[in-house]
Parts: sequence; structure tokens; C-alpha cells
Amino acid sequence: MRMRLGEVVMTTLFGTSHGPSVGAMIEGLPAGLKLDEREITSALALRKTGGSLSSSRKEDDEVLLRSGVHNGCTTGQPLVLEIMNHDARSSDYSFLPDRPRPAHQDLPMTERSNGHADLRGGGSSSARLTAPLVAAAAIMRPLLDGMGVRITAHVGAIGDVEAPLPVHGASFADLDLRCQDAEAASAMRALVEATRSERDSIGSRVDLIVSGLPMGMGEPWFDGVEPALARAMMAVPGARALEVGQGVRALRMRGSEHHGAWRHGVGGPELHSEVGEGALGGLTSGADLVLRLTLKPPSSIPRPQPTIDLRTSEEVEVTVKGRHDPVLAPRGVAVVEAMAVLVLTDLAVRGGHLHG
Repeated sequence: MRMRLGEVVMTTLFGTSHGPSVGAMIEGLPAGLKLDEREITSALALRKTGGSLSSSRKEDDEVLLRSGVHNGCTTGQPLVLEIMNHDARSSDYSFLPDRPRPAHQDLPMTERSNGHADLRGGGSSSARLTAPLVAAAAIMRPLLDGMGVRITAHVGAIGDVEAPLPVHGASFADLDLRCQDAEAASAMRALVEATRSERDSIGSRVDLIVSGLPMGMGEPWFDGVEPALARAMMAVPGARALEVGQGVRALRMRGSEHHGAWRHGVGGPELHSEVGEGALGGLTSGADLVLRLTLKPPSSIPRPQPTIDLRTSEEVEVTVKGRHDPVLAPRGVAVVEAMAVLVLTDLAVRGGHLHG
């Protein structure tokens, strides 16, 4: 089973949630890229648990650079980074594999691996593996920064509470929630706390905006900007729907409402539209690229759920006692930004906008 993203700048994941470590190997990075440890630490801090709205599992998330770096710069060889697991509590999963959890990969992965998979905490499919993804993206991000590309995400919705699109450079009104809008954040917090008190979870959404992409980046058809991003975003744990630009709103629009207009700008033609149509036919248009990723309610909730006992074939109940988030989007903000960085860096190198 391969866990790799990218065609030229490739990121391969390894490890499991309750194994010794998780990590990533990055191939295709140029030699001489300076690593900023503060930026890596900051990106991982955004992904970490925190406050009353997330899991109580606490990991240091110290990034160990095993190869591909010398004197603080990339060497051009494959870069291997590793993050150790220190706070796993495997006893919470003693019912596995006999009683597979609903809405989890336990049973399909057991079948796929002929019973040999490590299922604790989600195993190799756990959101724990988003830590090395975020670290990998933090290493690559200076390449996009040098192109003038800006990537910003925040929590755009929890349940029926909506927030406006994120703004580059704006701070979070609620750091635990990772939402820039104060009024929406207050309502979101009340909703999440009420849901958690009922031992339940709730759906959410991460909104992302990308500005400064050069015109013409992307590959036709299957590796266009939208399909390439969609593949990565739908791999985010819990992802259920991705909207690009107007998204599902386009269903009720007419072309005269939906389509933007080309106008003369300082640097050449510019596309103007209500919500950035940042890609046309898979190629970047120079306009803002807007994505909205909807995440399901977390699967692990501390209340009895129906399942079967594989040993006895009886219908039974299972209660997940682990430490879990009641909502995914707050920690998903860092992951969505990271996925965008990984995909756009690869496409930029493939299109000659960056040199790998």
C-alpha cells in the first residue's frame, strides 16, 4: 500500500498513530532551500490539539530531520522527517479488531491486510499522520512565498453557523476554533460545547483562499489545479465534499451570474468575479482560488454504537474511550493549508514556475 502525493515533488507518508513514530519522505526538493524551524514549529502548533474543543492527547511534535538536510539547507537528496509518538494510549483500543467501530476503516483494513494491520487509533489512516504532512508543507512553503503566493484558511462553518471567507493577514478571533470572525466564532463555540456535553460530534467546514498564483499553472485534464487539489483535499481525514469557487451554488445560477469578466489590469488581463474562479479548464486564471472542504462529524464519540463481534457473529455495542475531537475543522485548518502547499508546489515545478 502506497501513501504518496505528487508527481515531481513527492511526499510519502509512513508510520501509525500508536506506533513509534510518524513521518514523511520528500523527493524532488531543490538543493539549497533554507529550512526555517520556527515556521515548521508554528505550522505544527496550528495543527495541535488545544483547549476544550479538541482531543486531550498531547504530543511534542518535534521534527527530526533524518536525511536530506545539511547546515540548515536541503541537499537535493530525499528529505526524511520523523515525529515521535509519546502520548499514545493503546489500551483504549483493546476491543480491536474483534469489534470494528462504525464509520471507521477497522473492518475494511482488516480485510485488506489479512488481519495484520495496526488499527490502534486509526493506524496508518489516522489523522496523526497529518503532522508530517503539515511539517512537509512548512518546509516547501518558502518556495511558494517566493512566487508571491498567499494561502490562508480558517473555519468557515460548524453545523449551521457560517463565517465569511478568510482574509490574508487577519488573525483568529478564537484561537481554539481557528476562525477569524468573532461573531461566528462565539456561536460556533457554544454549538461545539453543547454537542460535546451530549457526548456527540458535529460536522464542520474549512474555507481556504489562495492569491497570487501565476496564470497558466496546472496540467490539462486529470492534473488540473481543481482535480489535483480535489484528490489531496478528499484525502484529509473526515473529508466529505469539496467546493471550488461558487461550488454547489452554481447549481442555481445562470451563466450571466456565474461567469467572471476579463478586464485590463496593471500587469495585464485580470479576471473579475464574485467568488474567485481561480482556475479555468484546470489552469490558474490569476484570480483568487477559493476552496471549501466539508468534514463529517468525527466518527469516534463516547456513546454506545452498534457493531458486530467478529468472533461470535453477535450484534453488540462498542464505546470508544479514546481522546477525540468533537469537531474536525479547527485542527483541519493547518491540514487544508498544507495540502494546498503540497499540490501547488508540485504543479509549479511541473509547469516551470519553480525549479526542482
